[in-house]
Amino acid sequence: PYQTYTEPTLPPEDMRTKKTELCQELSLQARDLRFQHSTSLTARNNCIIIRMASLKAILTPQSLLVLDFRGLGLDRWLVLELAPQLASQSHSLPFEFRALEAVLQHKLNTLQTRLNDVEPVILDTLESLVDPKILSADRSKLHILLQNSKSLSELETDIKVFKDSLLKILDEDEIIEELCLTKWTDPRVFEESSLGIDHAEEMELLLENYYMQAEELGNKTRELKGLIDDSESVIFINLDSHRNVMMRLNLQLTMGSFSLTLFGLIGVAFGMNLTTAFEDDPRAFWLVTGFMFLGSGLIWRRLLSFLGRHLEPSILRPVRKTLSSVCFSYHSKSLHRSVHAVSSL
Repeated sequence: PYQTYTEPTLPPEDMRTKKTELCQELSLQARDLRFQHSTSLTARNNCIIIRMASLKAILTPQSLLVLDFRGLGLDRWLVLELAPQLASQSHSLPFEFRALEAVLQHKLNTLQTRLNDVEPVILDTLESLVDPKILSADRSKLHILLQNSKSLSELETDIKVFKDSLLKILDEDEIIEELCLTKWTDPRVFEESSLGIDHAEEMELLLENYYMQAEELGNKTRELKGLIDDSESVIFINLDSHRNVMMRLNLQLTMGSFSLTLFGLIGVAFGMNLTTAFEDDPRAFWLVTGFMFLGSGLIWRRLLSFLGRHLEPSILRPVRKTLSSVCFSYHSKSLHRSVHAVSSL
């Protein structure tokens, strides 16, 4: 099944036909409708064969055929967005310009929606993971971060494939000329070209516009991945700092136990069933006990002083401020690139 949008603007039609019949009608080869690449724009026999992920379409000078659209979540876009865009008469460019722009805009909106879905989740998860007060990382949040990182990597790959497909066309002037379908079928378009309205140049500007927008999305994705890497380092610093504190506390307690044990030997000696002259002195117990605690305290202080000279305490970095500065830098760069892209357009 496929849905057809025609020029002039008529209601879309749902049709069913065999692939062989469609190839004969459009004078295409069977291999042209195999859609081997996930993202591609190919000109064949005065037609543009479009593949944008799940969207498969054939663009002719008079119509846009959307193939196998059932069950792909394209119904809302086909009815509410695509039809009004094709019916728009805001510019005098041929039908294929409006149709191609609608398809590219749909692809870009899809990529932008995917980025908008993962970005706030990643930022919230990182904010909670880099809290300097936590003693251990929450495994559930790490699992969420891992899933969203994979989604972000897949998004970056899709953006790169989309950019490469546009760049391949922009590097070949002949391909751009072939995408101007009406130029080869309508004599009036030839007359407009002779008057200075170059449709190939308009097509190039159209593709460059969406290439720049895809480049902006790619930059945001890379900055978000960089933020994840930086936050991962901050998390490790936090965990190492807490681990060092626990190890230092354990070492201090070990030294205290050693000091008490060392001077506790005096109490062991007096605990023997041997008689000495000290048993009859009422002050002997307090003197021996005081000497034990005083000696243990002095030894412990001496060991702590040795530890302080050789193991300087680590200075905890202001982790939250570090993440805030990274996030601010991320959003500032995104805003600067957006302003630059708008000014360039």
